[in-house]
Amino acid sequence: MTPFEGGSPKSYHDSRLASDPESDPIFRNNDLNMDVLYRSGETQQGVSTYTPRLLSLNFKGSLGSMSSHGTLYNEASSSRSDSSKTWFGDVDTQRSEPRKRNLFQQSLYEEEVQAEIEDKDIVGCLDEGVECWTDFSKSHYHPQSLYELSGLWMDSQDFNNYGIGKDVFSEASRGEEICDRLRFFVEECDHIQGIKFLVDDSGGFSALAGDFLETMADDYTNIPVLLYSLRSHQTSSSKKKTVSNKLHDAISFSRLSSFCKLFTPIGLPSLSGTKYLNLGDEKPYRSSGVYAAALHSSTLPFRMQQHTSSDSSEASNAMDVNTLVQLLTNRGRQNIVAILDSAMPAGKLLEKTLLTDLQTLTPEVTEDVEDNQSVESMCVLGALSSEDKEATVSQVRNAVDASYEQMENNTKPLFCNLSVSRCPLPVPLPFPSIFGNLVGRKGEILSSPVSSDSPYKGSLDVHSVPVATRWRSSSAVLPFLESRMVNLEKLGIQWGAMGSDVVREWGFGREELQEMRENLSKMVSELSPHQFSESSDSD
Repeated sequence: MTPFEGGSPKSYHDSRLASDPESDPIFRNNDLNMDVLYRSGETQQGVSTYTPRLLSLNFKGSLGSMSSHGTLYNEASSSRSDSSKTWFGDVDTQRSEPRKRNLFQQSLYEEEVQAEIEDKDIVGCLDEGVECWTDFSKSHYHPQSLYELSGLWMDSQDFNNYGIGKDVFSEASRGEEICDRLRFFVEECDHIQGIKFLVDDSGGFSALAGDFLETMADDYTNIPVLLYSLRSHQTSSSKKKTVSNKLHDAISFSRLSSFCKLFTPIGLPSLSGTKYLNLGDEKPYRSSGVYAAALHSSTLPFRMQQHTSSDSSEASNAMDVNTLVQLLTNRGRQNIVAILDSAMPAGKLLEKTLLTDLQTLTPEVTEDVEDNQSVESMCVLGALSSEDKEATVSQVRNAVDASYEQMENNTKPLFCNLSVSRCPLPVPLPFPSIFGNLVGRKGEILSSPVSSDSPYKGSLDVHSVPVATRWRSSSAVLPFLESRMVNLEKLGIQWGAMGSDVVREWGFGREELQEMRENLSKMVSELSPHQFSESSDSD
């Protein structure tokens, strides 16, 4: 979870590209204000710090080789809890060995081995051995950022349904501790735009997130929340498990969506067919690179500098979180479920392939729908007008306008906002090796593949890529909503429903489920093309 702030500008970029004298000057003058996401601070030793405004919640021991205090502050934790002081019998302490740092972490923090580690060895070790997100994280973290849920004596694979996580937030003062940490970051902001909330809602963390969001809604009434539901590739399961999963998805979505301004589901069943990328479904590390790039790019307008240039064709079109929300709700249309599309790398502008290269990252949507009320917000980073030449803002706008003009009327949106940054997405060293042999050094699409011993190219071969992302408020998301509404009715509410015992075990009564079903039905009706045709006729 990340609070967005609007503050004084400070240049922040990928240090490898910015410090390289041979790199493109665009990385040293990218007109981005990273103080929106990062905070300046100082350690007890007087060392200046620059850390993300982040609050991460996960299981005890989920941080790999990283301490829950981060890497800047050496705060030793007690090896024995306070309760042991009241026990006078024998105490048996069992302690596991700390996990060793991989080559990438060693290259960051262990000076004696930095010179001995080559970049190619780091890339290889990450591709083969990533087990948690801290294995490839290059940021320092404030001690308030990393919160581990102690006292949950279960494997993460068993923390797999809504019921099992229902009381986790309120137990053992966890809720108070978590809210105090969020308050630390919020209260130091001069002006907070909103909060970006990411949750893997496929299991017990959905219930924890729901309770947290409900508390946040009471404490921060006017702060918009952008919620991303993130899912990894899931394998098939038994019939009983399938019923439980469908009920979980319906209840999870109903609860989480009620506490946010914009709900964006992310996670295709498969990313194997992504154009110009070699992903596979067996390694979440690779698909996480696609998702992270889309999240970074889609929220870029919140970090853009406002330009006062009289030339409107070169304006980047920065916006804040609330402006985006108002744009996508479109004249009172209460669609809080948005579709996120991404193209990485984005195609050549002159070939007008930008829109066709966009791939939907939101599951259970339908394409080519007739929706004359759809609204879109697109962000394009570092577009190329040729294989090695960056496009101007006006060239990007002209190309996007031309692409929309070629669309049929029934698929053309009512309105599209376009934000443009000339700075492409930097590809840092720990980025997964997912690019195919048709992708060049600047992310350009090559006319013929480069011969290589591996089908995968990473940061050593691709230094930056142009990216396009698009948020859509459209009835194309109806299948996502309808499936949850139908499953809740059929499996949880109807008399003799197959999942009635499941929802009862989770602590839900029939009236509460019916209220959820009514809310889902309202969301479906608001997006129904039939309803809009009736309302327009009556006008």
